[in-house]
Amino acid sequence: MNRPLSRDLCAAAAAALLVVTAVLVGRHLQDAYHTLFVNWPPLLASWSPHTGPGTPAALLVAAAVAAYGPRVAARLPWRALLAAAFGTALAWIVSLALVDGWQRGIAGRLTTRHEYLRVVDRFHDVPAALRDFTGHILLDSPDNWPAHVAGHPPAATLTFVLLDRLGLRGGGWAGMWCVVAGATACVAVLVAVRALAGEEWARRAAPFLVLAPAAVWLGTSADAYFAAVAGWAVALLALAVTSPALSRAVANAAGSGLLFGLACYLSYGLTLFALLGAAVLLLGRGGVRERPVLLGALLTGTAVVPAAFTLAGFDWWEAYRLLVTRYHQGAGGIRPYGYWVWANLACTVLITGLATAAGLRRTGAVLLGRRTAPRAEIRLALLVAAALAALLAADLSGMSKAETERIWLPFALWLLPSCAFLSHPRAWLAAQAVLALLLNHLLRTGW
Repeated sequence: MNRPLSRDLCAAAAAALLVVTAVLVGRHLQDAYHTLFVNWPPLLASWSPHTGPGTPAALLVAAAVAAYGPRVAARLPWRALLAAAFGTALAWIVSLALVDGWQRGIAGRLTTRHEYLRVVDRFHDVPAALRDFTGHILLDSPDNWPAHVAGHPPAATLTFVLLDRLGLRGGGWAGMWCVVAGATACVAVLVAVRALAGEEWARRAAPFLVLAPAAVWLGTSADAYFAAVAGWAVALLALAVTSPALSRAVANAAGSGLLFGLACYLSYGLTLFALLGAAVLLLGRGGVRERPVLLGALLTGTAVVPAAFTLAGFDWWEAYRLLVTRYHQGAGGIRPYGYWVWANLACTVLITGLATAAGLRRTGAVLLGRRTAPRAEIRLALLVAAALAALLAADLSGMSKAETERIWLPFALWLLPSCAFLSHPRAWLAAQAVLALLLNHLLRTGW
């Protein structure tokens, strides 16, 4: 066994040990003090071994990608690869969700008492609802919003209101909206990696993005939709700073800004995607320096959604201030920071897999040896490092205690390209698939 592989296995073993420790310590804390508010720490899940209609398809997709993914990714024409990645990711997400059946796995996810569809009828008058949105955030306020509505800016809820107005009513349409959008997120990451680090690294990363254990939570969660919006904001910015055509670059920059602005009104935590945006601007600084109009287009696009919501009467800053208060009124104020600040990282291991732990070790090695590393490797490593920095900032904030297997999906997807650095990709892909299948068949997840 060569030394890099040995170190990769040590990194994976350390990540596995972190998960085991989080499970054992979490079980003790929950049994003794009942302060974690999760049934199977560190995940919000319950032990429930089961199979379902999606099991055969999930096994088939996992076996096919692990066996043939790297070879197919290396040979397909680029556009065909993007289409194949989207289709396979969609099949993986849907098949895992259907292990719990259509109703519990997809159609019922967004209809529970904490979810967005519970308040669609309260948005008959959208301008009035936006003006009064902050008045229902606190737990002791009249007709307080359900947890997920109160915990996010109103663009999240308005998305499902719009689907309802278009006739796409109910949990099935809402669930599939999130699933399909979430499946595009892996395409966005591939587009960005190709633009910034080259096609070879994007091709090597593709199977890992498709077969991510995060698919267990991408189907079905509104955070899958958030991940897609934030992902495409970064991808369009990467295209903007690398595109040779000025008109296309300006359009991409404006589109990126528009999506960055929307992301901030879907989830407060997505403001941390500014770190990924800054990394893209750093990597594409030559193009920005030559065409400063790109910054103007980016900033103009970013201002559109905030301006629209502000003019409609929604105060983002006041809403966030009230959310912090509500967070501490509920379980967030009781869950111990001292446990979750590191147990959240165990959740990250579970959604990104042991391969990503090894990939992050390689990412660190590239950055430490950047004087001798190839330029493309350094660029990919910097992009991954920016995503990791954003995730760690969210962790240290204390506003993400538990449920980060869902909440951190937008950041986790940008850690997966680190797997492109790994040797023996088929073995690592098999490990990723086994982890996802075990999680989905042994636990019942929920939020």
